[in-house]
Amino acid sequence: MAIDPQHLLNYPIPQVRQTLTEKDTAFYALSVGLGMDPLDEKQLRFVDSARDFRALPSIVVVLGHPGFWVAREDTGIDAVRVVHGEQRIEWHKPLPVAGEVVGETRVTGVVDKGNNALMYSEKELRDGNGELLATAGMTTVLRGQGGFGGDSEPLHAVHTLPDSEPDISVDLPTRAEQALYYRLNGDDNPLHSNPATAEAAGYPRPILHGLCTLGVVFHALFRELVDYREDRLKALSLRFSSPVFPGETIRTEIWRDGSFRARVVERDVVVVNNGKLDFV
Repeated sequence: MAIDPQHLLNYPIPQVRQTLTEKDTAFYALSVGLGMDPLDEKQLRFVDSARDFRALPSIVVVLGHPGFWVAREDTGIDAVRVVHGEQRIEWHKPLPVAGEVVGETRVTGVVDKGNNALMYSEKELRDGNGELLATAGMTTVLRGQGGFGGDSEPLHAVHTLPDSEPDISVDLPTRAEQALYYRLNGDDNPLHSNPATAEAAGYPRPILHGLCTLGVVFHALFRELVDYREDRLKALSLRFSSPVFPGETIRTEIWRDGSFRARVVERDVVVVNNGKLDFV
């Protein structure tokens, strides 16, 4: 059943005011795999508030998060069939480890791809004083809900990876229960926790959140390209190409210019593609 694009463009996604605690900040970093090496001092800065505590910059994707709003009946979206297609982040200011943050999310575009539709949304994340901290954009694939006769051109160009072999390869494991931890960041889509929901969506078992995969991949980039220095980050973009099952190993393949992709080692399947980290 086709969606109504004008309805989605005008849909009132609730503003989210969140009281961020140091515990929340540490939990996010732990939920995407930091701290697996408990002797790595650079990782410990993001999980231990007794140190020079910092927020892992990819936490932007869960702060001020409006929840699984697409599942509301009045959206007209078949929530069981939605897929997270792309993610973008732009950092504007250093992120707090605690305090009030405010997320304002809106739908910015809807594209008709025939059988499917692409829905673009953007979240502005601000601190309690109204200062813009970061902007996070995502593309959601609405499977089987195209055909409404709208514009078919994507709103964002896809980054083209270099023709050469990657310069760096980083393997990071995920845990079998990782999706059950990650959902406590506020993403409670049952696709990641309920076997029956996963089966209804065509998967043999619950899959890892795309944004958890992003966190694992971001860790590899953060370590290898900027040595855990958040002040060097500008922007990130990527496309999700296949799901990860919790417990699999994610291999991030990186070029020195910030281009990247990622694959699951056990199945040799590319799960993140067309990635680019902009940094100084």
